[in-house]
Amino acid sequence: MIGCVIAMDTEVELLLGAMEIENTKTLYGKPVHIGRAFGKEVALVVSAEGKVNAAAGACAAIAAGADVVLNFGVAGGLKPENTEVGGVYLIERAIQYDFDLKQLSGREVGTLPGEEENSLPLYVPPLPYPRRTLGTGDRFDDSPSDHALLLRLGCDVRDMEGAAIAQVCRYAGVPFASVKAISDVYGSGSTTEQFRKNCKIALLELKARFAEIWKSLE
Repeated sequence: MIGCVIAMDTEVELLLGAMEIENTKTLYGKPVHIGRAFGKEVALVVSAEGKVNAAAGACAAIAAGADVVLNFGVAGGLKPENTEVGGVYLIERAIQYDFDLKQLSGREVGTLPGEEENSLPLYVPPLPYPRRTLGTGDRFDDSPSDHALLLRLGCDVRDMEGAAIAQVCRYAGVPFASVKAISDVYGSGSTTEQFRKNCKIALLELKARFAEIWKSLE
């Protein structure tokens, strides 16, 4: 079963329209729609935005029987030279850029307890999309200091959920894949205005790829 952990209603609606829903229940406080899409069993979890919500959503997907967890949705690009509005990217590593114990441990920002590196690897399905590194934090902003930190950590894309889902899946031993479409790019004006203008464009780019994404998750 593919467990989809999706934050926003606009993202969820993309898949709901393609699903045959057999059952809906609540797990870890999150709605979980059980059914089939593109010939495969799916548990679609509506997590809401943010890292804690995403972690609860990942727990719900795994509890529902997911063998692999997928997160898709819109995200912000950090570098205009390698991310563009409407571009679709596979995430190969994820970092929690707002997890910072450096003052106590001396370890790099994002390094979780028990981990040697500050990023977590994701399962990368065999899809012909460019690969990028994701920075996750509980902030949506145009902060120059956040942007500088994300670049220093090697991030190309930012969101508010992916690395938290990666952490839960790592603990559970369940593969986690993430596909992101870009709605805004730092340095091209207000990210909020870009998001509102381009969100639908990015979502349509994702929707057009659903069949091949599902096929790749064997």
